Amino acid sequence: MAEPTPYGQLQAAIKAYGEAALENLLRCRALGHAVVKALPAHLQAPAEHVSLVPPEGPFDPKRDYGDDAFSYDQRLPIRLEPIAFGVCLVVPNVEDSGSLWVRTAVRVDIHDERFDVFVGQQPRIRLPLAFEGELTPLFETMMAEWMSAFRRELADFGDARYQHQLGFVPSTTE
Repeated sequence: MAEPTPYGQLQAAIKAYGEAALENLLRCRALGHAVVKALPAHLQAPAEHVSLVPPEGPFDPKRDYGDDAFSYDQRLPIRLEPIAFGVCLVVPNVEDSGSLWVRTAVRVDIHDERFDVFVGQQPRIRLPLAFEGELTPLFETMMAEWMSAFRRELADFGDARYQHQLGFVPSTTE
């Protein structure tokens, strides 16, 4: 069999790249959907309080974003790159009928036949590509990220440097 031409070699490399990029997209998207499906049971929260949202920018937890919740752009060629998505948790207030929307960005890359997963400011975790039943470390990392964010906010609130900053006084009706 004849050696492939330089052009043929380029075609083969482009084909392999395209296949890897599509596999990366499909696997990362499947992980995102699995997280949103299984997280409510882990948290013992109502399923409608967990949603897949864009990893950054404005969002509405009630909207079904579909593929728009992921960092790849459906209008552009698929690239072989890490894929990010956002997970939103709606937490109702105990005191009133309001709620807090908590979002964390999750960035996923495939490396050495495993997922490398980054949640907010937390250290990398690794998950198997066959992740079914293996999501607990990811859920624990998401919880750590949410709790860390609230601890940082509370620490800033108690910091004396902020005591004389502008603020607001809630209106009260009596």
